[in-house]
Amino acid sequence: MKHATTAKLPKKTSVKVADPDNPAWTEEMLGPPVIKRGRGPQAAPTKVLTSIRLDADVVEFFKSQGDGYQSRINETLRKEVDRNLTRRPSSTTRKRVAS
Repeated sequence: MKHATTAKLPKKTSVKVADPDNPAWTEEMLGPPVIKRGRGPQAAPTKVLTSIRLDADVVEFFKSQGDGYQSRINETLRKEVDRNLTRRPSSTTRKRVAS
């Protein structure tokens, strides 16, 4: 973990003259140290982190269309899910009992 650093006051020497228009930074001027790491939590997590194996040609196809290939793959899968949900009535999803 990185430690917060504060500005050190300049060494006082007889050669340097204090400039009233450009004073040295003080602890009050800097305020409390702020440490930020990463993006932080999502406000409303809507996606699940997962690992999936896809054929190389499928991934290459989506990547060749530019940035955002993962979102396009997700959109294509979403369309397929929606199409299958609207095509099948819920009564056909029941398991059949073997006679």
